[in-house]
Amino acid sequence: MNYALDRLAKDIALADPSHERLRLEFGYCCATRVKHLLEEPDVEQCLRGLGAYIAGTGDRESLRKLAAEAARLANHHQGSKSIDGCGHAAVSATYAVAKAVEGKALEAASYAAYAVVYAQGGSAAVADRESFEPEFEWQHSALVLLANQAVARNDAA
Repeated sequence: MNYALDRLAKDIALADPSHERLRLEFGYCCATRVKHLLEEPDVEQCLRGLGAYIAGTGDRESLRKLAAEAARLANHHQGSKSIDGCGHAAVSATYAVAKAVEGKALEAASYAAYAVVYAQGGSAAVADRESFEPEFEWQHSALVLLANQAVARNDAA
């Protein structure tokens, strides 16, 4: 749905195995942006674990376990009892974390965008594409910045 982000991801070959760190960083950025919408401390712990992995203080096995736990938590979220859909923001934010930890950056971005829009305007807002535009623009800019930082890291190495 975020066509500019999809194009950018294709242009920089985000899906390439060599760009795993970039995918994790971008997913982390998107999920952190909706962290305030999370309802479960265990989901926040998964997000912190991803941050630790990116910072170099976590290992691959820990990341694998965090991904499994985040997916379990997302799949067992109780959902929303709110008639306007605002409560769905927590569900979408939880899935954003799960996808970020799993390294599925574009899916994390999509769930994060839904979380933001649900939080701002409920289910009516998600039907309006314009409601997503500010978040889509932020995501695009964030990926450009992170991709440029990755290039600079690689050039310095």
